[in-house]
Amino acid sequence: MQTLTVDVVSDVACPWCVIGYKHLEEALARLNGELEVDLSWHAFELRPESPLEGENWREHIMQKYGMTREQSEASRQRISEAGQAVGFTFNFTDDMKVQNTFNCHRLLAWAKASGHQTDLKLRLFQAYFTDRSDVNDPDVLMKAVEDAGLDGEEARRVLDSDDYAAEVREEEQHWQRMGVQSVPTFVVNGKYAITGGQPTEVFEQALRDIAREMNTAEA
Repeated sequence: MQTLTVDVVSDVACPWCVIGYKHLEEALARLNGELEVDLSWHAFELRPESPLEGENWREHIMQKYGMTREQSEASRQRISEAGQAVGFTFNFTDDMKVQNTFNCHRLLAWAKASGHQTDLKLRLFQAYFTDRSDVNDPDVLMKAVEDAGLDGEEARRVLDSDDYAAEVREEEQHWQRMGVQSVPTFVVNGKYAITGGQPTEVFEQALRDIAREMNTAEA
């Protein structure tokens, strides 16, 4: 069976990142027996300058995209429906905050070698969007870590240090140099980019085409 590498550049604060991943997951289930992927998550901060205490989500989105309140509400509804379709719950509220996610990325970098990086990423998405928890609260992060099957004590040691800070900054700069300007971006075999929360069918066809092209090149 052919194996493709998939590098997912994303942020915990990006709703379309979890929707896109769920569509990719569905596509891989359809391709079961044809190919498999070696998947890794990579850091991208949508709001790196956001203070640790966060800022109002609706106001930030309206200002960033020039939306009216009605357009913002319609966007929330569209995202919620897309999430529901893939089994993910978004709980948007007027007091929801855009949060700084740097510590999330440090923990994800730490978790990469464990084989539980995706488990942690999904639990951080849940903490952020479903539970609306403060992802800068060490207790919230420890719960996500432990629910993902990782060592909470070791994770707390990472949080209490500067470990993985340089690695995350270097990773962010690498993908920016590679031309990644929005998330999610799925980079297949270091060469092919699929951007946005594409439908399952798009991922399925793209992965099948890439695998076929790789086979042809190797023949």
